Amino acid sequence: MNTVNNSQVAIVTGASRGIGAAVARRLANDGFAVAINYASSSKEADALVAELVAQGTKAMAVKADVSNADEVRAMFEATEQQLGKVDVLVNNAGVLKTVPLADTSDALYEQTFDINVRGTFNTLREAAARMNEGGRIINFSSTTLALNMPGYAIYNATKAAVEAFTHVFAKELRGRNITVNAVAPGPIATSLFLDGKTEEQIQTFAKMPPLQRLGQPEDIASVVSFLASPDAAWVNGQILRTNGGVA
Repeated sequence: MNTVNNSQVAIVTGASRGIGAAVARRLANDGFAVAINYASSSKEADALVAELVAQGTKAMAVKADVSNADEVRAMFEATEQQLGKVDVLVNNAGVLKTVPLADTSDALYEQTFDINVRGTFNTLREAAARMNEGGRIINFSSTTLALNMPGYAIYNATKAAVEAFTHVFAKELRGRNITVNAVAPGPIATSLFLDGKTEEQIQTFAKMPPLQRLGQPEDIASVVSFLASPDAAWVNGQILRTNGGVA
């Protein structure tokens, strides 16, 4: 049973499964009350909330399309009303579909930028007005940005934007003791990565890092936990490439 008082509050976007769910579990274990954001199906988010509440954590599920500014504002408002003012924002929500640039439809381009870039922009802008002094913002980039693999042009472009946001926003929050960093995972064994890949492709990715395995969601959650902790107070405006040494 988690016996902490959940005096600090974290929002984790896209937290119903995969890396986001692992991050929510880890932050709950670290003593945070956690708002678990989801975009469509509530089943997984509600199940995760029930799991965390059973362990003694304050948690809530909150539906919001991060690409919609009004829904993001409502997400912050609901979190403040039920859990308290936000101390940690984890921008995990994202979409990844690999298509050669020349074959990318307008719809896919717009969807990828709406969720990965506009979504991060919306939450950062809202956090600037609402977040507690001394807060922590953790964005998500990707090691694919360093690998320049075919098929990743649009996705990489969105993550380059997120890294630019991270570097600049860290400086724009001067004087409030709020840090802004990003985590850039390598290949992680989640449905986002595994879906649509053959076993041969998966094994190829698994052999790329010198550590010769795919990352696990918990590997990323550990780094997010560090960045959200007092131990990371002097880490600001940085991109942590959490990838087993693949790049």
